[in-house]
Amino acid sequence: MSELRDERLAPFGVRLHLKRDDLIHPEIPGNKWRKLKYNLAAAREQGHRTLLTFGGAYSNHIRAVAAAGRYFGFATIGVIRGEERLPLNPTLAYATECGMRLVYLDRTAYRTKADPQVIAGLRRSFGDFYLVPEGGSNALAVRGCAELPAEIPFAFDHICCPIGTGGTLAGIALGLTDGQHATGFSALKGGDFLANEVRRLQAEYGQVTANWSVETGHHFGGYARRTAELDDFIKDFEERHAIALEWVYVAKMLYGVFALVRAGHFKPGSVIVAVVTG
Repeated sequence: MSELRDERLAPFGVRLHLKRDDLIHPEIPGNKWRKLKYNLAAAREQGHRTLLTFGGAYSNHIRAVAAAGRYFGFATIGVIRGEERLPLNPTLAYATECGMRLVYLDRTAYRTKADPQVIAGLRRSFGDFYLVPEGGSNALAVRGCAELPAEIPFAFDHICCPIGTGGTLAGIALGLTDGQHATGFSALKGGDFLANEVRRLQAEYGQVTANWSVETGHHFGGYARRTAELDDFIKDFEERHAIALEWVYVAKMLYGVFALVRAGHFKPGSVIVAVVTG
């Protein structure tokens, strides 16, 4: 944990702390580790030797599952959205270096990846496996993310995090105490659907709360897209605080936090925690 000393916050009377979850592990950082923690335990308990998951060609989740397989002794299969492109990009090259087997689904077929018939077909092709959903978000992932708030050693009012599939926000909100609120910042264009995903994941876990919200206005063009404005924010942030922000998720979230502060969204005296997920 570290408090961010930034003169742009002072006129609004708020304090902002960074929860550096990106430092949990160099290859399985932040929310990726929290989401996988109990899934890996369940896979082991159920006797599985192989993990299968889904993701795009630049998916940090694919990287994390590949690394987890290497560290914890699982074979891994990554079902990648789209066609194979050679040479492999750094994400997929890293995954293969970790031992992950890559297979590809065209974008139309990929939309049906959760269909039981599709999963059955994958089992016929690859044998038994433990299924980790795209992004790692399920009830066990929510359980892992719910542990985060208790690690913060001081009282706070708001906690903010990036969201892509909703699991991190769903879990964090479940770990809050009365009077605290969680805000998730969508990295996706058209992220309004994420509110339903958060509710679905909390229901799957067994408890639905109302202490959270989703901000959808700071996606900068959509997933894995960026603009000069975002790049300027990242450059300025590193010059001020000596922290290089991951741009797909974290930079967009922090840009959004500063925008909400300027808009008076947080009451003077508020203590805010921003989760640097990786």
